Amino acid sequence: MKQALTIAGSDSGGGAGIQADLKAFHAHGVFGASVVTAVTAQNTREVRRAVDLRVDIVRAQLDAVFDDLDVAAAKTGMLSSEAIIDTVADALEARHFETLVVDPVMVSKSGFRLLKDDAIEALMRRLVPRALVVTPNLHEAALLAGFSIASLDDMKRAAERIGERGAKAVVVKGGHAHFALAVDILWARDGTLEALHPEGDVTERSVHGTGCTFSAAIAARLALGEPVDTAVRNAKRYITRVIRHAFEPGRGHAVGDAFYFLGKDDWES
Repeated sequence: MKQALTIAGSDSGGGAGIQADLKAFHAHGVFGASVVTAVTAQNTREVRRAVDLRVDIVRAQLDAVFDDLDVAAAKTGMLSSEAIIDTVADALEARHFETLVVDPVMVSKSGFRLLKDDAIEALMRRLVPRALVVTPNLHEAALLAGFSIASLDDMKRAAERIGERGAKAVVVKGGHAHFALAVDILWARDGTLEALHPEGDVTERSVHGTGCTFSAAIAARLALGEPVDTAVRNAKRYITRVIRHAFEPGRGHAVGDAFYFLGKDDWES
């Protein structure tokens, strides 16, 4: 079984962060390891508190995983401070690790800031140039590119601008864009520039943890040996179905079903 690593924050509600990443890895038949960068107190309605782990603990987790496991791909999620970003980047550089998906998590669905101001430039300077794929949503892409996004052409320009900072590929996620609901833009340094449309009809629905799940699915497909464009397309197909089968375990946002393809009796077979 191939192995993938998530470097992100913990979601006590189980719908996003480390918890969502590990589910997505395993749904693709990939063994998941984790490096926790922060602990959040959250549920399906809101993030109430967030505490960063000390950088020496983050580095110790990274060293422990890489010293033992054969990590085929990794993804980053909530890296809320410059110090944590530098710690992660140093560890990856020391191992010449290249199969990296960077999900620049900045704000939770409930509006809680997950990335400090000083961390945005650190992310662009230390991790984006190392990334095989960067996966910002519209808000994150606008911040990273430096201009507002109001059309598919803007999404393409933003992907190219972020790519200029060194990333080999960028996926700007359309999400709830009024001009192109659930349409993503894939840009790659090899000249690829295309719009990725979801299969089937799409209805606007607020589902918690979809960004984490999508980037984790891309990492899982990369761990399985797929090229970037194939990995992104397969992850897009997966996240569309995860959203379509979302359910409501709590009293807030719905949560995607990472194992939508399993029936209730499948464990018996």
